[in-house]
Amino acid sequence: MADLRAIEVPFVAVGSSGVAIRDRLKGLTPQDVTVLRLVGDHLGSLASSDLKARCAAGLDHDTGQWAERKRALTAESSSRWAGSITKATHDQWALARRSQLAYIRSLEAGIATITQRLSLPVGEKGTKKAPGGYQGAQEWFEKTRRLRLLQDRLEQQRADHEAGRVRVVRGGKRLLRTRHNLDAVELTAPEWREKWQAKRRFLAADGESGKRYGNETIRVTPDGQVGIKLPSPLAHLANAAHGRYVLTSKVSFPHRGEQWRDRVCANRAVAYRICEDVQRGRWYLTASWTIPPVKTVPLQTVRAGGLIGVDTNADHLAAWRLDAHGNPVGEPRRFDYDLSGTTQHRDAQIRHAIISLLHWAERHSIAIAIEDLDFAAETTREKHGRRKRFRNLISGMPVAKLRARLVAMAAELGITIVAVDPGYTSKWGAQHWRRPLTTPRRPVTRHQAAAVAIGRRALGHPIRRRTAPPPAHQSDEQGHRTVQAAPDAPGREEPRPRTPGPRSRVVPPGCGAKVGNQDAQHRSERPAEHTTHAQSLGTVLYGRDAPGDLVGGDTVVSAGIDVIMVSERQR
Repeated sequence: MADLRAIEVPFVAVGSSGVAIRDRLKGLTPQDVTVLRLVGDHLGSLASSDLKARCAAGLDHDTGQWAERKRALTAESSSRWAGSITKATHDQWALARRSQLAYIRSLEAGIATITQRLSLPVGEKGTKKAPGGYQGAQEWFEKTRRLRLLQDRLEQQRADHEAGRVRVVRGGKRLLRTRHNLDAVELTAPEWREKWQAKRRFLAADGESGKRYGNETIRVTPDGQVGIKLPSPLAHLANAAHGRYVLTSKVSFPHRGEQWRDRVCANRAVAYRICEDVQRGRWYLTASWTIPPVKTVPLQTVRAGGLIGVDTNADHLAAWRLDAHGNPVGEPRRFDYDLSGTTQHRDAQIRHAIISLLHWAERHSIAIAIEDLDFAAETTREKHGRRKRFRNLISGMPVAKLRARLVAMAAELGITIVAVDPGYTSKWGAQHWRRPLTTPRRPVTRHQAAAVAIGRRALGHPIRRRTAPPPAHQSDEQGHRTVQAAPDAPGREEPRPRTPGPRSRVVPPGCGAKVGNQDAQHRSERPAEHTTHAQSLGTVLYGRDAPGDLVGGDTVVSAGIDVIMVSERQR
């Protein structure tokens, strides 16, 4: 029991704090495209130089240096463009610092795993909780070299983190490496250069409350007309007053268009970003704004009507509806998605699976319980050894994206999301629920049983199911009907007290010495009662008596019954 980790308490997930919508800029003229590229390239070069200056400052950066950088950018663009560039630079530097720290944690986990396995004899078998030694001398030698390599990387990363050095590539490291493998991705040098320039352009402006239509830099009117404030060196390209360029294309925002229109009419802040899809030859405009956090429903209120337990897997969501008492209701559901192909295809698959799940929950007006998964500690390749397929499976699961999308989409439909600890849900669900729920016409999978376990944990019930009463003459004449206690029963999470002496006539003394905390949330072995009980003490009195006679102070109820209980003083 001591080796099992503590299970965290379920909680209601908080909804998203922002909204982003996108629409295509259709019907752009060649002049519009030329202006957008010139403005994006100019501001992109300024953003690159500003990021370089921020990275050079490191941990010594202060407000004075920020003001100096902004003044230098203002002379080449405008004060609002300069503010947007510096804010994007600070966000990118902070993201690089967080990624650097996560990489350090991954290196430390890999080094600890290799060191532990190298300390064991070659060929020694591992356990469920710790891997064993390496299989052969060749693998042992290769891992010693890899250990040294990881130690050198860790030393370098720690030194960079302490000095405040980060390494950032505007445009993306993946696209930069593609330049050396153009044949593998079937790209020519001009095609790659076009993608590289599109990724490095900067056409983003932060919103300002109280300003006309919520943004003075990239202004979008309620009827969809888009205007851009040109930087000072490109002011000669303006086709409208005050150095602005108005595009011929208009946007309508089919999704959340009414919310966006209400904000711009009220002059509330809206941020915009313009980007180019080189592969499709299209331009898009993204609008985003913040929203107040949605008030969460108390957990007890959510549990009152039951919920749907959902188990996240690499290719589907396994779900099962549970009532308020933790019993599965109806048939299990499966929501498939295919994560192969492009990023857009994967996003569409995830959205389709989530919306199908939400529509099911909306029909029953109940909440959804999902695991609070975080594979940050599982990304090291050393944790699972040679199990490459399993490593790829863990790395390919869109845990963070699926959870973020589910919470955001559920908030729009008024559906509550309950996050639970993922510890032992698959193991205990398969152990306690897979076989009882399986029928000749409905084979239950391990993932569906895990969904039941997740739902029971969210409802506050132990994962272990109710069992049949014990046979007669083994537990006080079937006095204990279940292995579970009521949620409000005092001491339900505590060990059963030790009763001195023999428990019954058929149980030898000392049989209860191993009784301990067998709460189902922390134990997956045999079931045992959680309620406090006391065994009857007495001796057998041979003989038959008449009704009403007193035998040792006890009244015989009816004639012809063997008296087996006597009072304490009779002993």
